[in-house]
This record gives sequence, C-alpha cells and structure tokens, in this order.
Amino acid sequence: MTASTTANRETMGFQTEVKQLLQLMIHSLYSNREIFLRELVSNASDACDKLRFEGLHNEALFEHDSELAIRIFFDKDARTLTISDNGIGMNRDEVIANLGTIAKSGTREFFSLLSGDQQKDANLIGQFGVGFYSAFIVADKVVVLTRRAGEQADQGVRWESDGGGEFDIEMVNKPARGTEITLHLREGQDDLLAGYKLREIIRKYSNHIVQPILMKKEEWKDGAQQIGDEDETVNQASALWARGKNDISEEEYREFYKHVGHDYDEPLAWSHARVEGRQEYTQLLYIPKHAPFDLWDRNARHGIKLYVRRVFIMDDAEQLMPLYLRFVRGVVDSADLPLNVSREILQESKDIEAIRKGCSGKVLGLLADMAEKEPEKYAVFWKEFGKVLKEGVGEDFANKDKIAALLRFASTQSDTPDETVAFKDYIARMKDGQGKIYYVTAETFNAAKNSPHLEVFRKKGIEVLLLSDRVDEWALSYLTEFDGKQLASVAKGGLDLGKLEDEEEKKTQEKKAGEMKPLLEKIKASLGDKVKDVRVTHRLTDSPACLVADEHDMSANLARMLKAAGQNAPATQPILEINPQHPVVARLQAEEQHFDDWAAVLFDQALLAEGGQLDDPATFVKRINQLMLEMGK
Repeated sequence: MTASTTANRETMGFQTEVKQLLQLMIHSLYSNREIFLRELVSNASDACDKLRFEGLHNEALFEHDSELAIRIFFDKDARTLTISDNGIGMNRDEVIANLGTIAKSGTREFFSLLSGDQQKDANLIGQFGVGFYSAFIVADKVVVLTRRAGEQADQGVRWESDGGGEFDIEMVNKPARGTEITLHLREGQDDLLAGYKLREIIRKYSNHIVQPILMKKEEWKDGAQQIGDEDETVNQASALWARGKNDISEEEYREFYKHVGHDYDEPLAWSHARVEGRQEYTQLLYIPKHAPFDLWDRNARHGIKLYVRRVFIMDDAEQLMPLYLRFVRGVVDSADLPLNVSREILQESKDIEAIRKGCSGKVLGLLADMAEKEPEKYAVFWKEFGKVLKEGVGEDFANKDKIAALLRFASTQSDTPDETVAFKDYIARMKDGQGKIYYVTAETFNAAKNSPHLEVFRKKGIEVLLLSDRVDEWALSYLTEFDGKQLASVAKGGLDLGKLEDEEEKKTQEKKAGEMKPLLEKIKASLGDKVKDVRVTHRLTDSPACLVADEHDMSANLARMLKAAGQNAPATQPILEINPQHPVVARLQAEEQHFDDWAAVLFDQALLAEGGQLDDPATFVKRINQLMLEMGK
C-alpha cells in the first residue's frame, strides 16, 4: 500500500484485491444495484450491536446517548445519499484496515468463485464481508466520516475515494460518535433521490433490522412534496425472532435469513421455537440451500448469533452448534445468560451445553422431517452438506442413531453417485436371509462400483453400499450397526453370507481349497512378507485375485488416504484371495519356470484393481512384457 501526505491529508493506495473488487462492483453488478443499501444498513446495524456489547463493560462509550439508530437522508440538489449510525465508529487504523484492505482470509478464493452470474456474485459479497464496496455500484465518490466511541471529538476520521486506485484520509473534528457514509450518486441514479424508492428498498431488504431506520417525514405543501423536520421509523425495528410465529410472514423469515446468513438466496428450511424450562431461550435456525465458501475450514468460526434478552453479544458463537452442523445459521436469544458472557465462559457453561443440545436436536429433527416429507428438498441438502453431516457419527455419540438415519449412500443399484439410499430403505429391500448391511470403500464412485470384491454380490443380487467420500471410512469406524443389522465391509475378513450361501457351492469351495493347498503355500512363499496369507476366494467370479484386509486391520483405502495426507498408517499385510476357476490361476498351477513372476503379477493386478499404487511400476511393466514374450513362443 503506497502513501503520500499533504499536511493532515494522506493519499494511500488500495490493496490489489480491493482494486479488483471495485471494478467488479462498478462494472459487473449494476443490475443488482439495490444491494448497496442492504449492505450499508447491515454494516450500520453491526456497528450499533458492537457498541451495545462493548457498552456492557464500559458505559461511558454511550456518551450519554444510548438510543441507537440508523438514519438515511438524501439531498436532491447535491445528488447525495447519506447513511449514518451512532454505533461504535472507527479510529484511523480501523478505517485503513476496513476500507483500504480486505483482511479476511480467502480473498483469492472469493475472486475464483465469481461466476459472472450477478445473483450469485452479489451473494458472495455478503459472505466475504466486503459489502461496503457495493456503494460504488451507484456512487462515483464516497465520503466516510467516523469517530470511535469514547475518543475525543478531534479524533474523527474522513475517508474519501472515487473508486479508482487510491483513497484520501485525514483527521477531522466530529462531535458525534459513529459513522456517516455519503454517496455522491452517478448519473442515472435519480430514483435513489426519492423517499418512496428508498423506503421500498429498506422494507424489502432491511425490515428485520433491530435498530430503527429513520428518515425524515415527507409531506405535501402547496402541491409539492417536501421533506419535514420530524423523523419516522421506516422498518419494523423489532427483534423478528422475539415475535410470535403467527405474526411473521414467510417472506419476512426469508429476508431475515439473507441478513443473518449473508446469503442472497433463500433458505432451504428453518425452525423457530421458544424453549422454556430449566433454560429459557428462543432459537431461529436456518438450513441454507448452498454450502458457504469456507465450509471445509474447521478452524474458521462458524455458528449462530448470540443475544441475551435481545442484546447482541457475539457473532458466530460456535459453542452453540457442534462442528458437524457448522452450516446452520440463525439466532439464539437467551433469557438466562449474563450480559457480560465471553467465549471462555461459553466453553464452560452448563447452560450453553443444554442450549447446544437443544439446538442440535432441533436441527436434526428438522432434517428428519424434511427427509421424510420432502425427499427432493432433502436431496438438495444432502448434495451440499452430506459429507459434513457424516462427521457427526463420530462427534455426537448421543445423536449417533438420529444422524445415521439421515445418512445417504450410493449403492450397486445406483447409476450415478447422486442416486442414494438410506439405511432404512436398504434394509427394506434386503434379500431374504440377508443379515448384514454390506459396503465397499474406494476413492471414487467408479472405483467402488467396479471393485472386484462385488462380483459374488452381483451374482447373487445382493445390494452393496458404495462409499467413496473421504469421511466414510472414519465415520463407519464409529458406526458398526444400524437397526440391529451389522455393517460389514466386503473387502475385510472372511466372507460370510450366512443364509444366502448355497450349501452345495460351499462344499465345493471347501473341497477346492483343500486341493489347492500346495499352490496356496507356494504362492505365499513366493510373495513373502507382501501378504499375510493366501487363500481360495468366495468373492470372485470373473477376476483372478483380490486383496482383502484382515478383520481387525485397517482397510487399504484408509491407509492410502492417511498416507496421501502425510500421516503414518500402521503397517499391515493384506490377504491375497485367488479364484481357482480363473485361467490365469490355472496357468499358475501348471507354471514352473516363471512361477515367481506370475505370482508377483497376480498380486500387483489385485493391488491395482482396488485402487492401490505399485511400489515399482517399471518392474511390473518389464515383468508383463517378459511373460507375454514367453507365452508367444
């Protein structure tokens, strides 16, 4: 950031990302220009909330004026529109940090996510907290006058920019605390110099704002409309969540979500309830329609706005919602917590623990209801948030069964990974005599669907769940059964199909295993410590061999994921299962000269078939070429 100084006035250069953002605002989002007022009013509301919170610890910050409000007025002759508040205000360093740079992490991602779709891009502005710059959609110059609460009148700051590459900043006298933003409107913005238009925009986007939004009354005199001296409140100016559900329209619920969720789109669903008992609190919780850009950042603060008796306490009170529900947005207003509550106190509070439990239960109930009554809507939710919800199986033991009922997986009956089945529905279509829920894990849907471990299941018409999300292996380590049915990996341990097995077929397999014992021992000796054991398979019908993890060993897929993440996986040896009916195995049984090469190829092919990587691909290729030449002689 460059700077030049003249007396008290200093010119500074915008951060590179801000320059890019200003160009976007000015040139790309004009058709959504009304969002500028939504964003500036929202920022003013936040400033008032912050003052009320800081004022709990230091009443002097109110400067004998505790009536917080937002004011909007316009000057037709000067072609200006001003939005002011008497909130916390800013000092010089905060002005530079907030209006000259984008300090929030993920700025590069913000630009990478821009799609050219103006609706979606306008949504991102709110998510990334850069709404101030939307002023340049309608203004060719913006002037900010601000003073932080508690500082002297001569510590006011004036910031000015025309939306180019620089801004001017200087110290000025400002008797009143708070922030005043004046927009010098571009040509063609005359409709914003009319009270009716501004009131229409405010009521459309900001009716739910808790602070009163004041404008001068307009009255008719001598056949002309004139601006009076008295203020009138334009918005409803009450805590929406504190009103009765019958007094709130669906449109009001949706608009409030857009404010609290920084989202341009409508929510997928919401729940509004007053809880009474040992703890009294009101919860208004929303399920978004789309995942936020930072959904996978578990260290980022996500959560709910916390109020105590309608006094704003903090944004993103993550203690109110478990991490696996970090996509939920909304408000919790407690009647019991102290007004001076801190994040440290929240972590140890029994009251918070009870509220968290209540909120989690409400969200899971909302999702269960959606899954049962609106499956198409639940499919939208699952596509956006299903992977995150799976984390709850291992993180929320008390609700594990409820979460498990909400899980969805692709299966061998799916043509695409988006065609999913619930455990309940899988059980309902299990074959007679089937006692287990079978699944296979792999890195991709196609790898799972084409796994050689599925061959006998296809032959017998047994459905198998296809698990290809990275979180699946971890989640299923905490979920061993559902509704009394054990979950069983088709790639671990000995295959037990129970009553589904054909007794004659079983006897034939046992006889074959006895006949092939010398070959099995010979292969095991050839492969050495590559394998724990070699045995005849019950799983394969088409492939010559497959690798299986022992019952209590880590699966090969999980070991690969840990290795890819730079973590150490315990050393394990797979079991090689061979198909005695396959021609390659028959060739191996008769081979003498190149037995070790054939055994190694059999192992390597089985490793590749399950998605593994060869330690020495060059040797594998050389060995294959040599065997092909020998076969051609």
